[in-house]
Amino acid sequence: MLIQLPNLDELPALRALERAAGEPFRALGMASVADDEPPSPAQLTEYRQAGRALAAYEEAGPGGGRRRPVGYLLWAPVDGCTHIEQVSVHPDRAHRGIGRTLIDRAERDGGPVPLTLTTFTDVPWNAPYYTRIGFRTLPEAELTPGLRAIRTHEAALGLDRWPRVAMRREPRWDG
Repeated sequence: MLIQLPNLDELPALRALERAAGEPFRALGMASVADDEPPSPAQLTEYRQAGRALAAYEEAGPGGGRRRPVGYLLWAPVDGCTHIEQVSVHPDRAHRGIGRTLIDRAERDGGPVPLTLTTFTDVPWNAPYYTRIGFRTLPEAELTPGLRAIRTHEAALGLDRWPRVAMRREPRWDG
């Protein structure tokens, strides 16, 4: 698996990948999550320019070139942690370790600091998955100002219609 900064011409493919990754939410009665608009090209470009966008490729394409991305991750520094803003894997490539590989690479690229994220508690490929790869749910008292701001923003977007949590994984977790 190749993990690296996506090319600018691949940003539309990341948006299409995000739309496909959202579709399984529809079966859980979460159509508004499935219909959520992916990050804009401008947002993706900003993450890429900051070196905080990663794309996963299964193998090299013809002539050694890259194939289309099968997963991607966006991260940002929040309160001294590497905060996973978005991690998406195409449903056709689910259950192959792509998400974990992206998260592990973000941990390496972000430095020896904890990882954080916010997620749905009752979606199998969200909080239960993150727990399996070393994240723990943060009690309200442990939320940093940045995580509180993220949670407030998510609530304003209506995401708290379903239970959500903030989670954290300590650096160098090795499972």
